Amino acid sequence: MHFSPLFARKLFAFALALCSLQAASAQTPSGTNSTTTAPVAASAKPCDSEEYRQFDFWLGQWDVYLPDGKTAGASVIQSFADGCALLENWSGTGGFTGKSINIYDITDKQWHQSWVDNSGSRLNLEGKFADGKMVLWTDAPNPNKAGALLRQQITWTKNTDGSVRQLWQTSEDAGKTWVTAFDGKYVRRK
Repeated sequence: MHFSPLFARKLFAFALALCSLQAASAQTPSGTNSTTTAPVAASAKPCDSEEYRQFDFWLGQWDVYLPDGKTAGASVIQSFADGCALLENWSGTGGFTGKSINIYDITDKQWHQSWVDNSGSRLNLEGKFADGKMVLWTDAPNPNKAGALLRQQITWTKNTDGSVRQLWQTSEDAGKTWVTAFDGKYVRRK
């Protein structure tokens, strides 16, 4: 797996901060190490439950097509962090690129996605897997209407032929009416 130098630096900084936080929390007020917390067994796999596998149908290398058959781009979805999360690497035909991290949170029983792209945009979604579909959504400030919210909802559906449909819709009226922002068919590379 290859990460961009900027992503690698940010990942390293995050890991360093996490280690510092862990070291600080392991100290007692007297400065000695605490022994009240049992270490996690090396063989423990905290993300092996079936909830963490709900989005695995999206794993793989994909060519993505629009409804008219034109190529929209390519996407590589990988599992990382010992199966606790998915990393999406999107590359559109017009030079648009983006990445997302997707994780199931056992505490709130929801999936979360954090998306960033080369236009400087970010999107944080949350939602659930139900009826064979992953549905994530957010209500975020509407860039076209000051003070208004724009609901964004993305649905991933595994098709019977093994492809995946990603339908991204937006609503300016809290979900009463929807406009399609993107409708892509992910076809697994051979």
